[in-house]
Amino acid sequence: MKKIEAIIRAEKLGDVKNALESKGYYGMTVTEVRGRGRQKGITLQFKGRTMELDLLPKVKIELVVKDEEVEDIVEIISNFARTGNVGDGKIFIIPVEDAVRIRTGERGEKAL
Repeated sequence: MKKIEAIIRAEKLGDVKNALESKGYYGMTVTEVRGRGRQKGITLQFKGRTMELDLLPKVKIELVVKDEEVEDIVEIISNFARTGNVGDGKIFIIPVEDAVRIRTGERGEKAL
């Protein structure tokens, strides 16, 4: 099993979520986060004042999936989150040792 963490632009969440659901991937956790990478933030002009915004709002999507599903999910997220501009985000793939469904006690892939 693997955990996929994707940090994407907040405005792309709907597209990514709908694309994942259309392929049968429903289980996910979504968190509003702030961060920066190479983009290093943005400069805004507001009422004649300049403001530096260095931690930008993003969304983190987390899914725990079977090993054989990883590439399909990464491709879906990449395709539907991409704008082609700096700040589109990152995808991290992390090994998962075990999972337990609290309601039934099922373990491993059965718990997914």
